[in-house]
Amino acid sequence: MRWSFTIARVAGTEVKVHVTFLLLVAYIAYEGWVMAGSVAAISYTLFFLAFFLCIVLHEFGHIAMARRFGVRTPDVILLPIGGVARLERIPDVPRQEFLIALAGPAVTLAIIVVLAVAVAVSGHPLGYAPNPVALDVPITSRLLSANAVVLLFNLIPAFPLDGGRVLRAVLARRMGLARGTRIAGGVGQLFALGLGIVGFLMPAPLILLVAFFIFLGAGSEANAVATRLAGQGLQVSHMMVKEFHTVPIHAPLQQAVDLLLAGEQREFPVVDNLGRAEGMLTRDNLIRGLSRLGPTATVAEAMTAAAPTVPPTLGFQDALERLRSSGLPALAVVDGGGTLVGLLTRDNITDLLLVRSARRN
Repeated sequence: MRWSFTIARVAGTEVKVHVTFLLLVAYIAYEGWVMAGSVAAISYTLFFLAFFLCIVLHEFGHIAMARRFGVRTPDVILLPIGGVARLERIPDVPRQEFLIALAGPAVTLAIIVVLAVAVAVSGHPLGYAPNPVALDVPITSRLLSANAVVLLFNLIPAFPLDGGRVLRAVLARRMGLARGTRIAGGVGQLFALGLGIVGFLMPAPLILLVAFFIFLGAGSEANAVATRLAGQGLQVSHMMVKEFHTVPIHAPLQQAVDLLLAGEQREFPVVDNLGRAEGMLTRDNLIRGLSRLGPTATVAEAMTAAAPTVPPTLGFQDALERLRSSGLPALAVVDGGGTLVGLLTRDNITDLLLVRSARRN
C-alpha cells in the first residue's frame, strides 16, 4: 500500500504503518494537550498505542493460523481503523479460512482475560469504561473495554470483518467460493451502508470512516476473488502479447516516440544487441525522459532498469502479483534460455478475463 513504511519484521511478516495512522496519533496527542495539557496528551497517546498493540496481536493471531496451513502473510498494515493482514492467498479449503478468521478474535479474547485478571488483582471494578481516555480510570480497565468492543464488532457477520469471513467460509463450503464471496460481500456492504447512516445521523466521523472502509473492502475482496477464479488454469503464455515492438537500449528516445505514435503499444521492452531484455520503457518513462533530457537522449537514460521479468510457465495468480508488486504496467516474458518471447500487460490480462467471462455466460 502506498504511503506506508515498515517499522518491524516479525517471523517474515513486515509490520507497516500508514501515514494516516501517524496523523491520527498526532491528532490524539494534540486533542489531549488542548483539553488538559501535556499529561493528558501523553496519557491519551500511550493508551492509543497500547490499544493498537493489541490490534497487532489480533492480526498475528490470523497470521500464525494461516502459516499453519502454508499461507504466508507478507505484511500487516496499521491504519486509523485498525490493522490489515495481507494474506498471499485465500485458503482453498473453507475450514481453513474459518479457523484463520477465528484466530484473531481468539487472541483478543485472551487479551481480555489477561486484562480482566490484572484489573481484578488491582482491586478495581470490572465494569465497562465508556470513555477510553478518562484519566481517572486505570489504563488496564480502558484497554479491557476497548478490546471487548473490538471483539464484539469483529464478530459481526459482515464481510470483510472476521465474522464476515466466517460467514464466507460457511457459505463457500455449501455453494462454492465465488457465490459465497458474493453473498458475504453483499451482506458486508449492506451493513456498511447501515453503519454509515448511523454515523451520519449521530454525527460521528469515525463511524463514517469505518463504514466507508468496510464498504470498499467488501467490494474489492469480492472482485479479487472473482478475478482469481476467472484466471484459474491460466499461465503467462496464455495471457501475454506475442506481437510487440522492442527498442534497443542505445536507441534515441525519438525512436520510441515514433513507435508510440504509430500504434497502440504503450510499453516497450528494452533489449541489448543480442535481444536480451535489459529493462522496460513505459509511456511515463518516455514522457519524463523527453521533458528532462530531450529526444536525442538514449533509451537507457529513461527506462526502468532491471525491471522484473516473468517466465511463460508462471501461473496466473503469481504473475498477477508480480505485475502488481513491480508497479509497472507491463513486464517482459523471458523463457528459460533468456529469450524474450512476449509482453505481459494489465490491459491484455483484463481483456482475456472479460472474454473468458463472456464465454461462460
